[in-house]
Order: sequence, then C-alpha cells, then structure tokens
Amino acid sequence: MKQISLGASGFELSSKRTRKRDFLDEMNLVVPWAELVGLIQPHAPAGKTGRPPFAVETLLRIHFMQQWFTLSDPAMEEALYDVPLYCEFARLDPGMSRLPDESTILRFRHLLEAHGLALQIMATVNAMLTQRGLLLKSGTAVDATLIAAPSSTKNKDGLRDPEMHQTKKGNQWHFGMKAHIGVDADSGLVHTVIGTAANVNDVTQANALLHGQESSVHGDAGYQGAHKRLDARQDLTWHIAMRPGKRRMLDRTAEIDALIDKVEQLKASVRARVEHPFRVIKRQFGHVKVRYRGLAKNTAQLHTLFALSNLWMARGKLMQGAQG
Repeated sequence: MKQISLGASGFELSSKRTRKRDFLDEMNLVVPWAELVGLIQPHAPAGKTGRPPFAVETLLRIHFMQQWFTLSDPAMEEALYDVPLYCEFARLDPGMSRLPDESTILRFRHLLEAHGLALQIMATVNAMLTQRGLLLKSGTAVDATLIAAPSSTKNKDGLRDPEMHQTKKGNQWHFGMKAHIGVDADSGLVHTVIGTAANVNDVTQANALLHGQESSVHGDAGYQGAHKRLDARQDLTWHIAMRPGKRRMLDRTAEIDALIDKVEQLKASVRARVEHPFRVIKRQFGHVKVRYRGLAKNTAQLHTLFALSNLWMARGKLMQGAQG
C-alpha cells in the first residue's frame, strides 16, 4: 500500500523559511527547464520494458542539486529520503513507494557524459542569457584555478589518477587539475571552459578560451606572450598585467610610473570579474575537490557547474524579467 505523505494529505507543518529553500526557489525560476529537458529527452531511454523511468526533468533537477550541494550519488539518494525539500524541488512525493536510487542517478549522469550534454547545457543556458542581453561578448577575461584531486595511493588501484598532475604555486605544491575559463568582461559570466592537468601553463590555453567575437582580452601576468603564440588572433587588443616584480620597481612619485600603475589598477578592476565564477563554484557550491577520476568526467562537471554559476550570478536580472 502506498504511503500518503503529509504534504499530499493537506497536513503541512509550518516551518521557518530557510536560505536553502530560498536558493532552490530562485533557481527554480531562472533555470530554463523546458529547453534543457528538450535537449536531453531525445537521448533518454524509452522505458518500454521494466519499471517506468523517472521523468527527465526530475532526474535533471536531482543532478543539479548534486552540483549545488556537493552530493555524491549515494548521498543524493539518502537526501531524497531525509530532506522533503529536495523531493519537492525534484517534483517527487516523499510518500512514493519508489524514489530514484544511486544507480538511477549514476545512469543519468552517464547519459549526459556519453552524449556530451554538459557542454550543450552550458550552451543552452548561455544562449538564453545572450538573448536576454546579459552576455555581451565584446570583451573576454581569462583565468585559471586549481582544483585538488586525491593525492593518496590508498585506493583499490594503489595509484594516483594518471590524468592529474602536480604543480607549484608560490611555495606550495598542488596535485589535481586546472579549470581554465573565459568570461564576458562586462558581466563576468562564463562562456568557455577547458579542463587540463594542473601542470599545464595558463598561457597555452589563452587563445582557446576566446569565443571569436571579442575585440579585447584581459588576463593576469601568467598570460604574457599569449598574443605571440601560433594560434593567436591578430585582430585583438590584449590587456595583460605587468609582472609583479616589475610593477614593484615602479617609482610612484614619478609621473610616468604613477600613470603606468594607474593603468595596471584599471586592468585589475576588469580582471576581477573572472574571480566571481570561481568564488561561486568553490564557496557557494562547495566544489573544491574533483569528484571523479579522469579529466573528461571532471571537465563535464565543470561545464555544468559554470552554467549554473551563470544562472546564479544573473538570477536577479532574470527574475526581474520573469516578473515583468
């Protein structure tokens, strides 16, 4: 006999409105669900035999909650039983006799990976943002951040992930991968994502992070020489930061050096926008460590994370448009 939930019976307990509920309510409004479901539906199994499959939108909502709340497949399954709010967001009745288990959640992620749908999800989100006039694409800022991977060999293979590498930043060594992004210099919204091993030099990815429509590029000192590389476009203006050691040698009491320092400050104010998406995925979404083995799976996750970070950063204007 199917259990009747409290929500379905009309007996609902009053409770304080939490920040998590506010967050999910906002994301429910700004995510283009219909377009994303239409993107995934042609690849979903027909379900002609066996148990009826869960709706694509339900599984997509669960997949997004995994990204927002840093939940593994088993943890997501348990959360659906423990947290009624998650079931509500996924359009599931907590009293259902069957909820998506970790295998169902895993198969949906594999479906997205097999068809390269994470990249298409980001493209669909960005097309909507461009249509709303929020992604202007006249200038690009580029940057990269390190994402840690487990360095321990205490696993079933007794090996580190062979696609991850270590690199030195400052006086500290880091093992993992890099997320390279190109963002709109006006809005700070991400338009391009590339995942590499941590030891890949930032400048080698600079030109691949451009979408082709910008007229200017902004980057920190790690991108010195990007305009001289074989893959560089010749119709761009590059605004690359001066190397820190050279800038420290400026005499700010001299008029020319003071002007140079002012220019560097202006460049830095534009480059600062590229830090916002990193803050969202690391602090808001809690993505500070890779979840899977291999660059392909983790890069696919990064495409989804940055698509969601774009929606989070633009949510205020998107909701204004929805209400208007």
